[in-house]
Amino acid sequence: MSQKQKSRRDLPTLSQLEAELARERYKVRYRKVLRSTIYALIVVAAAAVLIATIWMPVLRIYGSSMDPTLKEGDVVVALKGSDFEAGDLVAFYLGNKILVKRCIAYAGQWVDIDEDGNVYVDGQLLEEPYLTEKALGDCNIKLPYQVPENRIFCMGDHRSTSVDSRNTTVGCVAEEQVVGKIVFRAWPFTRLGTVK
Repeated sequence: MSQKQKSRRDLPTLSQLEAELARERYKVRYRKVLRSTIYALIVVAAAAVLIATIWMPVLRIYGSSMDPTLKEGDVVVALKGSDFEAGDLVAFYLGNKILVKRCIAYAGQWVDIDEDGNVYVDGQLLEEPYLTEKALGDCNIKLPYQVPENRIFCMGDHRSTSVDSRNTTVGCVAEEQVVGKIVFRAWPFTRLGTVK
């Protein structure tokens, strides 16, 4: 057998060449799709982080000071801003922690709490359907108490255990401490929905 015949036998057939070309094209397409998918995921993740830090912080609840409204382990979404009404849930900084409490009174209003835990704002009994029990709790401020300028008086829903504006350790919340208003529970899925 001559050298020419041997080299002809070693040459790939047309079908082998087409198969190899298809395989190479597939590799190129696969890399492009993988790269574009990774870029899309990075953009979505960056957008989510940006939204979470600028407009809608996501917070996890620790402790029982907001029982029964919020349970330990709940994940909630806050809406940035300081436009609150009495009864809204507010997230705020206290040192290096973020606390969640309920807005009770604003600057200039008078807050009074009797021995049974009934809360009065400007002499009017506060309707609190979100509570399961009332208590004076950990209170070391002199009552009746007038809320200072540019401050919010906040209390937890589990009044007997919550340390909040009734105690000088926390005190009234300054506007610059506010993270936002809690508007939505994202976890657990069984309790998914708006928070009031």
